[in-house]
This record gives sequence, C-alpha cells and structure tokens, in this order.
Amino acid sequence: MPEEVLFETESMRSRSEVAAYLRDVADALESDGAVTLTAGDQSISVTPPNRVEFEVKVEREGPASGPGELGLELELEWDEDAPDDGSELSIE
Repeated sequence: MPEEVLFETESMRSRSEVAAYLRDVADALESDGAVTLTAGDQSISVTPPNRVEFEVKVEREGPASGPGELGLELELEWDEDAPDDGSELSIE
C-alpha cells in the first residue's frame, strides 16, 4: 500500500520544547481525542480511536564502525475505516 504524507515538519528544538509539544499532544489525546498539528501554512486534525497501535523504536543510522545518528520514534497507527465502539479489551 503506498504511503501518502499528509503533514510533515522537521526542526531543531530543545529537549524542553519537545517535551512541551509531546505534553500538548498527550493532553489532546486524553481530552476529546482530536489532535491538531500546525506548522507554517500546514495544518491537519486527526481523531485517533480509543485504541491505537503504539510503536516505540530507537534506531541508529550510520557506519557500523563509527559514530552515527540515533533516533527515537513514537508512532500511533489506526485503520481509517475501523469502527470505534469505545469498548475495551477484556480477558475472562
């Protein structure tokens, strides 16, 4: 399935600026669930369902024998057409 980028931004930020941004995203997820991202003339709102796939990844890019670049990625994924009935998973 081809990937279509709907919003993307990249900039250098301090750790405290990144933490504040992540707190804003967390607050939006916890309240009504709608997350609005804005950068320059780009803006998008998404409303993730109550249950999403959450991926955390740390990766290293660069030569195997020298310094490279480390990255921490946080990703939320969900199917656009999946019904969101609000029910929780339970095991009995």
